[in-house]
Amino acid sequence: MIKKRFFTELACLTCITLFSAACSGNDSSVSYEFTTVRRGTLERTVLSSGTIQPVSIVRILPQMSGKVEKVYVEYNDIVQRGDILAELNTDMLRLRRDQQHAVVARARSNHRLQQQNYNSQLLLAERNFISEFELLTSLTNLENLESELRVAEANLRVIETEINQYAFITSPIDGIVLDRMINEGDTVSDSSSGGANSIFTLAENLREMQIEASIGELDVSSIYRGQAVRFTLESLPGRRFAGVVENYRMVPSIVNNVVSYTVIIRVDNHDGSLLPGMTCAVEFIVARSENALLISNAALRYQPTGLNPEEIDEKIFYAGLDFMNEEQRAQAIIAREQTLAETAANTDQNQRQSIISILTGGNRNSRPRATQAQARAIGDQEGIRYLWYMTENGNLEVMQVRIGIVTGSATELLTAADIEGRQFISRERL
Repeated sequence: MIKKRFFTELACLTCITLFSAACSGNDSSVSYEFTTVRRGTLERTVLSSGTIQPVSIVRILPQMSGKVEKVYVEYNDIVQRGDILAELNTDMLRLRRDQQHAVVARARSNHRLQQQNYNSQLLLAERNFISEFELLTSLTNLENLESELRVAEANLRVIETEINQYAFITSPIDGIVLDRMINEGDTVSDSSSGGANSIFTLAENLREMQIEASIGELDVSSIYRGQAVRFTLESLPGRRFAGVVENYRMVPSIVNNVVSYTVIIRVDNHDGSLLPGMTCAVEFIVARSENALLISNAALRYQPTGLNPEEIDEKIFYAGLDFMNEEQRAQAIIAREQTLAETAANTDQNQRQSIISILTGGNRNSRPRATQAQARAIGDQEGIRYLWYMTENGNLEVMQVRIGIVTGSATELLTAADIEGRQFISRERL
């Protein structure tokens, strides 16, 4: 009875083992698609959008209130420093000037008369004909009249300045008129009043422009001064422009809980094709490699389904030995043997659990790969990836490579091996 039960269990285990091996073995019905290692230029970029603006904008406010008599410039006019942009009416100012001239003349006459009176009082005081108090009173009156004369003359100079300078709105820079907010007949307020608005907007130089681009907080660490930038405009299809990062503003902008920063990009505009306010798509070049070995990202993501995790682990382990010196290889092999010895006692239990999983509907393709054993064997090294290929005998093998720049479709391979033109598996095709 015991012997019969033993052979029954042995037969069941044999069938189950054969079934498991059949499920985990190579599937002859699987074919592969390959990708070829090629040389080319690869760039990693950060994408953004921005608005083109002049480097320097000057907004002009009037320095006096009044009615606009004449406007001498139009939009896009080129102006030089000191050119008259507009003129305010000065009729009332001229009347005030005539009135102030009379005030000054009267103050001067009063001052002259008091000066003579003081001189006479001084002679009388020397002969003791008047008291010292009377002399002091005369001097005080003279000083007061002198102050009134100075105030009257200063008021006259203010009116003269308004007529000869402030009534003429002039350009403070060499530039171009971007905006004109006044017409003849309009009334403007001086800059000291609360309702004053700019009446002209000038750009200093449109041959050099800047882009104000918005960068998210996750990408701002990749932006630095002097970084190369490319940008395109919908209004100028087919053309690409270049620029350089000048700086970025550390004041964050928070919209819908999204933090972003403004980056200033200096661009050249000698042909005048870039206009203020244009929207552009910006590419910040974070990294660039020319004449690099490139491969499709699909090949780096591929893992064979025709091998069980132990077989994959073993192939990856020996592929990783190529990157080690003799001492590191010996340590890795010893560590692997110790790991295998530690798990040998649990082999039957693990096998039973795997068989039960298969028999109860578990999918062998969904089982986790032996990434932990792989990490213990060759170390968790940053930038290490694996490429699978077919040998001449039709066997699956793996190559370990280090990667450089990664984009959305391709990856740079950093390896001393000459693998240009070599084909690696990108995916399986049933």
